[in-house]
Amino acid sequence: MENEPIILYEDNQIVVAVKPQNVPTQADSSGDTDFLSIIKEYIKVKYNKPGNAFIGMVHRLDRPTGGVMVFARNSKAAERLCKQIEEGDFDKKYLAVTVGAPLDRRAHLKNWLIKDEKENMVRVVPARTADAKNAELGYKVLEVNDSVALLDVHLYTGRSHQIRAQLSNIGNPVFGDAKYGGDVLKKGYNLALWAYQLTFVHPTTKNTMVFKVFPPLEKTPWKFFQVEKYINTVKPE
Repeated sequence: MENEPIILYEDNQIVVAVKPQNVPTQADSSGDTDFLSIIKEYIKVKYNKPGNAFIGMVHRLDRPTGGVMVFARNSKAAERLCKQIEEGDFDKKYLAVTVGAPLDRRAHLKNWLIKDEKENMVRVVPARTADAKNAELGYKVLEVNDSVALLDVHLYTGRSHQIRAQLSNIGNPVFGDAKYGGDVLKKGYNLALWAYQLTFVHPTTKNTMVFKVFPPLEKTPWKFFQVEKYINTVKPE
């Protein structure tokens, strides 16, 4: 099968897979093959399903961001996963490599963000700005290597471009991020942002599911860090 995805786990309720970088999560104006369609095609072919296979998308990753995602295989599973997200029980962690090391080795960032749809960019704005949305994340500096730093980032809200905008706002944009200032002397590299851990409760068994995946360790800038030291492979329950 062309574009066969890396599947971490599947049953009749969910599919957990690794989204490649630079693949849109869902169909967009580019017309490029999107990850939702890839997962639908995978299920359709594997289980010989006629017509379109139902796959519910409950969360997203920015196009240049890779990493672990979960999809629902029926509407009830989608509803239950979405409820976990609304109630804050759906936990996402990222690895990011920043240009320069943040002054604070550990911090909780709270900002208000507004999206410029025309430019497809997010800006940090004053709290009382109309239509602005609250954005929160926590980060910890894991390692510093010359002019770049490896961060563990924990999302508390799920805003578009949130990590990229908030880290850029403190003067440490993500390596390779042309939109938010992380491309200084770093052109030609993928965005160094990776969704490495996903934790949620299975929609029917109620077991806590934990998935961790490594970024492309052989590539710049990941190869400059001891990523294996900070991530252990965890099998789902």
